[in-house]
Amino acid sequence: MTTSSIRIFLGGAIAAVAGLMLTWDTTVGNVLYVITYLTLCTMAWLAVRRIPPGPDRRPWQLAAAAPALWLTGDIIELVYYYLGAVPPVGVADAFWLAGYPVLAVALTMMARRRAPNNLRGAVLDGLTLTAAAALASWQYLILPYLDSGLGLAETIVPPLYPVASVVLLAAVLFIALSPGDRGAPTRLMVGAVGLYLTIDVAYNVLPLFLDYALVSRIGPLILLGNAMIIAACLHENRAELTSPGHRVRLLHPARVVFLGLALLATPVLSIFQGNAVAGLIAATICTGFVLTRFTIAVREQEKAQALLAYQARHDTLTGLANRAVLTDELERRSGPVAVLYLDLDGFKEVNDSHGHEAGDMVLATVAERLSAAVRSTDLVVRLGGDEFVLFCPNLPEAEAIRLAERVLVYVSQPIPFRDETLDIGVSVGIAAYGPDDTADDHDVLRNADMAMYEAKKLGRGRWVMAGATE
Repeated sequence: MTTSSIRIFLGGAIAAVAGLMLTWDTTVGNVLYVITYLTLCTMAWLAVRRIPPGPDRRPWQLAAAAPALWLTGDIIELVYYYLGAVPPVGVADAFWLAGYPVLAVALTMMARRRAPNNLRGAVLDGLTLTAAAALASWQYLILPYLDSGLGLAETIVPPLYPVASVVLLAAVLFIALSPGDRGAPTRLMVGAVGLYLTIDVAYNVLPLFLDYALVSRIGPLILLGNAMIIAACLHENRAELTSPGHRVRLLHPARVVFLGLALLATPVLSIFQGNAVAGLIAATICTGFVLTRFTIAVREQEKAQALLAYQARHDTLTGLANRAVLTDELERRSGPVAVLYLDLDGFKEVNDSHGHEAGDMVLATVAERLSAAVRSTDLVVRLGGDEFVLFCPNLPEAEAIRLAERVLVYVSQPIPFRDETLDIGVSVGIAAYGPDDTADDHDVLRNADMAMYEAKKLGRGRWVMAGATE
């Protein structure tokens, strides 16, 4: 469905919900409520069937199952109501409560699929906020029931709803805080769950100020949440909820504010309610999440800085050191050194005939062969293009010549590419300096470069010593 179709569908759902709220708690209203609910559940499953079988469909199946479970609980309660009986505690509740973890699992699966291996920050931030919400639920919604003196079922079942809501809150926060695209499907899914949680809070808080008969009229709003989930499933961009996104998630200032409020909530609630133990536990949990999040963020920053430092001094294609590293080594040299300047023979022809993919493979292969030809104390550098330099400290002239001859053999070996072999050669210029030589750093490299051009003039696959002709 396009965005305009989604708006029309949601507009119709809003109108239907408004009508149901006006006729709520009447026979006509109840019948229309069940019919509308059944229609939406059917639409949800039809929308899921449009998704190709596979991992992407499973979260949507669970998202469609949750409203079906809630509808089953509503029907059970209505049947008892029209039979003139009071449903036993826990019969309809079993279906109502089951919908929460089912939807929470669906959201968690979506979060894992949209941010693979990149969900730790969202999980820690989500759990920090959830811990504060759990403390508020414990003090305001759960403890009053535990101290009510009612029967076992009446004491246990009602507190399960705040617990279920906290679980669902954690799951939707994983989606809301995870990296990835933030299009209409994501906003619809987060908005639907946010509406469900708002309804739950309203059912627990508003009766303290308003008549319950008036508060119960918000019941049909759950249908609007169901419609939003259907709209997300039918949206043309629904894959953003189950596929890795391309957007880098930045730390929005609002996120910092919410995390700060979560940390502040635990001591504030403890002061007003006088429950120091619960406050201490919640504060400890929140602090643990925040410290873990901080540690991970610092380590990620250190890794990013180390990667940038590495990339600044290494060639991205071959992994060899670059010109900056060579310049540093030349400036630090304090003894004898041999520098071999290499330029590949036939590289342009390979690029022109076989494309840049073949050229890149040739460069990577040559880099490996050069690294295998030198000592562990030598430095292999890619200057750019098809030019390489071997910086060899404490290497006598005779050894430098033997290294050049070894390089000629290593590099000239055929390179397999698809169903062909690529023939590459190399021309080498050598500049060797003893302990008493005082050549300038730039002269060392320039002399090796000039010797390489002399080798080029003599033909493919040759070496030339600076200051002499082979």
